[in-house]
This record gives sequence, C-alpha cells and structure tokens, in this order.
Amino acid sequence: MSPISFKRPLGLALVLVMGLAAGGTALAAVVDAAKVEHDRHENFHKIGAAFKAVNDQLKADKPDAAVIATQAGIVHGLAPQIPTWFPAGSGPETGVKTRAKAEIWADKAGFATAAKGLEAESAKLQTIARGGDIEAIKGQFKATGGACKTCHDKFRGPELDKDHDGH
Repeated sequence: MSPISFKRPLGLALVLVMGLAAGGTALAAVVDAAKVEHDRHENFHKIGAAFKAVNDQLKADKPDAAVIATQAGIVHGLAPQIPTWFPAGSGPETGVKTRAKAEIWADKAGFATAAKGLEAESAKLQTIARGGDIEAIKGQFKATGGACKTCHDKFRGPELDKDHDGH
C-alpha cells in the first residue's frame, strides 16, 4: 500500500492541497507587465523627485540639511529594491512602453552590479547628509548621481514621450 491512500480523506486532501500549491506557484509566476512597469515608473519617479529636492536644496542660499537627509533617505530606501522592479516577463518584449532596455534581463549580473553601486553611494549620501556638512553632501551627491548615470548609460533607453517616461 502506498504511503498516501486515496481511500483516506486526509491523504486525498493532502494530494489536492499539494496539487493546488504547485498550480498556484505556476500562476504566481505570470507577470502583469503593465502593472510592473507602472509601479517601476512610480518608484523611479520617487527617486527622481528626491534627487531634485536635494539638488534644489544644494542650490539654495541656505540649504536645509534636514530636508536633504530626509530625501537622501528616500533614495537609499528605494535603491536596494531596484533589481526587484524588473522581473522576468516585464521587459520591452511585452509591448508595454518602457525605457528599460532588454540588457537588464540579458545581463542580470551587470544590472545587479550597477544597482548595487547606487545602493552603496546612496548609503554614503544618507550618512553624510545626516552629518549636515553641505560641502561633503555636494561631493557625495555628485557621486550618487554618477551611480545613477552608470546604470542609465547601459540599461535605460531614450525618452518615450512627455506623458510617460517609464524605466
């Protein structure tokens, strides 16, 4: 007799649950590319807005270090999440408008390395911003922007249109 008997209700229930769990995993793997792109765009918009706020403060007569630290925290809080915003099945092949190049999925290791660069530089920016030294913040802000550029140069395509600048 097999370890799981279909004559026993518990055995049948176990087989059904295992089957549903396996099927559920397959269903969960399907990606809604339009939703992923929308969410990705919104998150990059948050990073861009935080960068703009820091830049505006650094150009002000009296920059507010507390505002800069808050905005640097937003960038650093989102930076480690970036690789998760590009799941398989959410790229340009879907037909969804996106500036994300196919290289993101073709060169996952390179993309992850570029994203780690932003994570590291944004951590430094957050730490320096908490200290309030505006000149030091300016230097690290430039380095953090450079980390963004490294990724954009290889993995981000040209602008789409004024209503949608998806990543």
